[in-house]
Amino acid sequence: MKGRESKPHIGIFGRRNNGKSSLINAITGQETAIVDATAGTTTDPVKKSIEIFGIGPAVVIDTAGIDDEGAIGQKRIQKSLDVLKTIDFAILVITAHEFEEPEQMLADQFKAYEIPYIVVNNKSDLAGRQEVTDTQFLEVSAKTGQGVPEMLAELVRKMPPSAYISHSLLGDIIGEDDTVLLVTPIDTEAPEGRLILPQVQMIRDILDNNAVAVVLKEDKVAGWLQRNPAPKLVVTDSQMFGRVARDVPENIPLTGFSVVLAHHKGDFEHYIAGTPYIDKLQDGDHVLMLESCTHLTSCEDIGRGKLPRWIQKHTGKELHFDFVSGLDQLPDIEKYAMVIQCGGCMITRKQILNRLKPAVDRGIPVSNYGMVIAYMNGIFDRAVKPFLP
Repeated sequence: MKGRESKPHIGIFGRRNNGKSSLINAITGQETAIVDATAGTTTDPVKKSIEIFGIGPAVVIDTAGIDDEGAIGQKRIQKSLDVLKTIDFAILVITAHEFEEPEQMLADQFKAYEIPYIVVNNKSDLAGRQEVTDTQFLEVSAKTGQGVPEMLAELVRKMPPSAYISHSLLGDIIGEDDTVLLVTPIDTEAPEGRLILPQVQMIRDILDNNAVAVVLKEDKVAGWLQRNPAPKLVVTDSQMFGRVARDVPENIPLTGFSVVLAHHKGDFEHYIAGTPYIDKLQDGDHVLMLESCTHLTSCEDIGRGKLPRWIQKHTGKELHFDFVSGLDQLPDIEKYAMVIQCGGCMITRKQILNRLKPAVDRGIPVSNYGMVIAYMNGIFDRAVKPFLP
């Protein structure tokens, strides 16, 4: 079963009272969004998980009107535009065939973020002014359901397969009956009574490839290797890179959970190029740490505690670290010498790429938690080697 992090995200945009919320209700077949004749009923983006035939599970996001007014209205508009960084597909809702400056602004934004989209003329059951444009519209009535099946068929046709076809984490590396050793320390960050999501995802992926998953703590690695045939691959929690690298012979491929995720859904090429910049950081440089989930932190937190301390120690420089959780708005990217993203187990590939895009566009080095840790442990080349041609 797909988690929300692997479902394609579909955003619905348009002016106030164009029927965006009604269209969501027509798509989902439920009263997902509040519908009212009062302009501006939708304030914050509203998410709903649905099943779309031909795609599977998806998340539909209703947004505030792009023509909202006043100071609060401008904040609502900004929240709607922020959704662009999180979606794989967009539906632009118009009425009376009106496609003017607000719609063109949205269309330009879709293109800038490389988001495929369709334009839907809602309330097609009502008479309205006919604007002559070169834009192709789909005629839909959220009220009667007219055109909704055709709209969904067009959505399926234009949705990039990469947004909903699940690709294997390790399928290019392992085969049937191969053994994969998963090193999973149980420390203060480990959730009580369960494994963290990347570890669960890796176990499932290994089983999907008809391979064998062996899960053990870091102090059991050396003994297990002495008693058993060499595994096809060892995947370790990045915090254990140094110790596990000493216990695993060089002839056995070794990588980390975060590195696997970096290859699977991150900006892997830019990570590889950007990681060595760690050695070029100078006193006073600012480093932006991007966490893509929200959780309670502790002094042992990897992103906010351990990793900044390790980077300070490795570089010997006095650095300034800023932290952004979830998909919150990024601060002024220009001031940062480097940006370091977590594995991103809770978000989609599109969301990670869009999150890193401001830094990449400005030539600011980017990396990933696990790849930075591997680099500082002197095993960067070994950790990324399983994913190189």
